[in-house]
Amino acid sequence: MSVRTRYAPSPTGMLHVGGAWMTFFNWLYARRHGGQFILRIEDTDRSRSTEYYEKLIMDDLRWIGIDWDEGPDVGGPHGPYRQTERSTLYAEAADELIRRQAAYRCYCTADELEAERAAAAAAQRAYRYSGRCRNLTPAQIAAFEAEKRRYTIRFRTESFRDPARATTGGWLQARDDGSGPRVFVVVPDLIRGEVAFDLADIDDFIIVRSDGGALYNFANVVDDHDIRITHVMRGIQHLTNTPKQFLMYGALAWTPPAVAHAPELAGLDRKKLSKRHGDTSLREYRDELYLPEAMVNFFALMGWYPEEGRELFSREELMRRYDIAEMGKASPIFDRQKLNWMNGEYMRLAMQQEPERVLDLICGYLARHGLLPAEPTAMQRALVRRVLAILGDRVKVGADVLTYADFFFQDPPAMDDAAVEKHLRAPGIGPFLTAIADRLDALATFTAAAVESEVRATAAAFGIAFKVVVHPIRVALTGKTIGPGLFELTEALGRERAVSRLRAGAAIADRD
Repeated sequence: MSVRTRYAPSPTGMLHVGGAWMTFFNWLYARRHGGQFILRIEDTDRSRSTEYYEKLIMDDLRWIGIDWDEGPDVGGPHGPYRQTERSTLYAEAADELIRRQAAYRCYCTADELEAERAAAAAAQRAYRYSGRCRNLTPAQIAAFEAEKRRYTIRFRTESFRDPARATTGGWLQARDDGSGPRVFVVVPDLIRGEVAFDLADIDDFIIVRSDGGALYNFANVVDDHDIRITHVMRGIQHLTNTPKQFLMYGALAWTPPAVAHAPELAGLDRKKLSKRHGDTSLREYRDELYLPEAMVNFFALMGWYPEEGRELFSREELMRRYDIAEMGKASPIFDRQKLNWMNGEYMRLAMQQEPERVLDLICGYLARHGLLPAEPTAMQRALVRRVLAILGDRVKVGADVLTYADFFFQDPPAMDDAAVEKHLRAPGIGPFLTAIADRLDALATFTAAAVESEVRATAAAFGIAFKVVVHPIRVALTGKTIGPGLFELTEALGRERAVSRLRAGAAIADRD
């Protein structure tokens, strides 16, 4: 059977990097094995699910190059692909479980269940549903119906606790540790090996709410079976759902898919990834000019450890090389600095091979920050192109353009107070900057080499060391103490802007 994997997001918010990371591996596994990748929308939370977020999730997945063979927007032979459109399938499966005596209607009220929980707490034991509705007589059911009690549907877990049902080597196994045989659901995980769950810890869980809505575990089983999913790859937080899902597969005489549970992403503090360490929406990375090819390369190396220890892989190489056997169990570290480095490598390559693409991205980024119009002029685009050439490898992400070059797009530039105090308030700097402005204004050709020659000559005339005058000139021109080469940026600013800023810097230096 062809490999079929899926991603099933809830459209209740933006796609975060953790979800995108897991989606990527599902997609990569399918592509590696020549199979199909399916997008399914879990939109049963109608109070929070929106078409707006569904569209954004799809758009962000496409941005990093993830495509799907079947889904709500492209169709397919096993649709529909939204859970809200699949309620008939859930009802049919629930009826089948009841017919097989693998599920039953539970008429317990909220007060009755709360009393059970309170009794368990008083006895200092873990709460397990008592099963009071497990074997209701027809008369009891009729009485509850006459009261117009609403019911949930519970799975009859106890029917699997008989050791006689267990098999050798299967997912339902009887084991005896000397205290008598107990039955375990044994999950053969492609990443973690066999993980055993004692059935004594699983009560008769609810699969359908009293309003008729299918709960996650039940809907998940029905959907994955109906859509012919062969491999389920998801986060470790879903591992405890797996034994319940295997029980439902068994009760319906369906074959469960192969499963793999990846570890949670961790921050630099080795705790669960938080917003502080980068667990933000994928859209934010996109807006900050992280390149999709860098993101997927970075995703691949969080959890997958190819033998040769390389860092950079093309998408085609990843599809050819990926092996789930090389996935690790420990939580991979989401290292933002490494991502920035990797993005810088891809940005440098893109500048060489696709300069217009990078130019468009940078112009859009500057426009979002109010430094360019949405449709920049040819002259403005030319300036951005020049700025990128000057910045070179300094540009790793969009923020680097603001850090090193926002002054090109602001008149006057934003001045760093500490830099002004340190470099423009020094004795004699005002007259020096005025002299530099006069000499640059008189230049026949305004080039970086000519600017450097005039600065050196003026510094010598004033008896000031060249290395001393570089900083006040930079602060006057840019408002910063860091940035690209001083004379290259001066040429790019142009005569009029450079002279004007030098005179403004002199006025600041002379101010009491």
